[in-house]
Amino acid sequence: MRYAMTKQLHLGAFMRPVGIHTAWWRYPGAYPDANFNLKHLVDFIQTLERGRFDAFFMADHLAVLNMSMAALRRSATVTSFEPLTLLSALAMVTQRIGLIATASTTFDEAYHIARRFASLDHISNGRAGWNIVTTSNPDAALNFGLDDHVEHDERYRRAIEFHEVVTGLWDSFADDAWLHDQQSGLFFDPDKMHVLNHKGEHLSVRGPLNIARPVQGWPVIVQAGASEAGRQLAAQTAEVIFGSTPDIESGRRFYADVKARMRALGRPPEHLKILPAALVIVGRTREEAREKKALLDSLVHPDSGVPNLSMRLGVDASGFALDEPLPAIPQSNASHSSRDGLVALARRENLTVRQLAQIAGSHGGFQIVGTPADIADTMQEWLETEASDGFNVMFHTVPSGLHEFVDLVIPELQRRELFRREYEGTTLREHLGLPRPDNQFFPVRQPSKAS
Repeated sequence: MRYAMTKQLHLGAFMRPVGIHTAWWRYPGAYPDANFNLKHLVDFIQTLERGRFDAFFMADHLAVLNMSMAALRRSATVTSFEPLTLLSALAMVTQRIGLIATASTTFDEAYHIARRFASLDHISNGRAGWNIVTTSNPDAALNFGLDDHVEHDERYRRAIEFHEVVTGLWDSFADDAWLHDQQSGLFFDPDKMHVLNHKGEHLSVRGPLNIARPVQGWPVIVQAGASEAGRQLAAQTAEVIFGSTPDIESGRRFYADVKARMRALGRPPEHLKILPAALVIVGRTREEAREKKALLDSLVHPDSGVPNLSMRLGVDASGFALDEPLPAIPQSNASHSSRDGLVALARRENLTVRQLAQIAGSHGGFQIVGTPADIADTMQEWLETEASDGFNVMFHTVPSGLHEFVDLVIPELQRRELFRREYEGTTLREHLGLPRPDNQFFPVRQPSKAS
C-alpha cells in the first residue's frame, strides 16, 4: 500500500538498554551479557547512528522486577547500567544521535534530575532527552523508604509540579549570563540569574541550578503514560510520547485525542511527536521473518509467562485457571495502559490465560514482522494516516536484529524518502523538528521594527 508522501518518520531505538522480549538473550547468536557490556552497547549505538536514528532511548528500573524467583532467574533485566551514567559514556563515542534516559518523578528530587540532564545535554552538545515516568513498580517504593506505593493519580499530580520545577531550574540563567571576563574578574552577570523559590504541594526548591542553561534550552521532554492522567500530562508537558498503541485504529484515536488536548491548551500540535513502540522482526522473506518470531517466542520459558502476566496486569495471576478465559481484572495502582492493553487483547482474540501469559512473557504490544518492504509499508501507513509520527523501534535480539534493521529497513525507508539520509542538525530538538524553548525568566527581546 502506498500513500502520498507528506512528511518523514522519526525513529528512536528503545533499548531498555538492549531488548524488550524476555527471550532476546537466548536467541541464537545473541550477546547474552549485552545489558551490562559497555563494548557491545558502544557498537549498538554507533550502528544506530550509522542508520541516522533520532535517538537511543534507555528505560530504567528502580527495583529488581517484582516477580517470582523462578521467573526472575530467567530475566536479563536483573542487571543494567544506571541510565545517565551510561549515556554520558555513550555521548563520548557518538556525534549526532539523541540520548534519552528515563528518570522518575516519584522517587527522585527535582534538583537532582535538573542537574543530571543539564549535565548530559552539555556533555553531548545538545542531545539529551528526559523520559518522565511516575514509576509503576510497587517494589520501587520499598527501596526509597516507603511501605506502600504512591497512589496512581497522586504520582501524576506530583509529576506535573516536578516538571514545572525542573524546567524552572533549567532556566536559572540567561543564555548570555556568562561573562568570563578575565580582565575585570567577572565570571557571570548576577542580574541574569533567577532564584526559583518554588513552594508547592509536593516540592520545595529554592534554586538556582548550579549549571548553565542546557544547550537545547531544555532537554527534550518524553512521556509514556496512556491513561487519562498520562494523556493530559503529555498534552501539557511532552514533546515526544513513547506510545503503546497495539494497532493502527487505536493509534489514530490516541493521536487525535492527544493532539486535540494540545490545541485546547494552546500548544501547537506539531510540537509533540507520537512514537509508538514497535517490536520489529525483519526477514528477507515473510516466511523467514515468521520463523524468527516463532523461534524467539519458543524460547520463553513457562516460568516467565504467568509472573510477567501478573506484573503487567497489576494482579496476581498465579491462581488463574490456565486454560480458561481471563477473569475480570479490577483497577489497581499499576500502569493502567499496560493492563488495559492486555485485557483488550485477551477479549478481542478470545485468549486463554495460558495464551495471554505466553504473550506477556514475550512481548504483547505492537509488532511488525515481515520483509523490509512490509515493514516500510506499515510504517508509512501509520505516518501518513496520522496514527503516529514515527516509532520507537525494539529489536528482537542483538546484535542481529539491530543490524538487520539498519542494513535492510533503513535503506528501504530512504528509498521512499520517508527517512533522512543524513542528519541535518546537531541536537535532538533539531532531529525532531522541535523549537528551542524560550527562557521563561529571561525572554529574548525582539528588535523593534523601523518606523
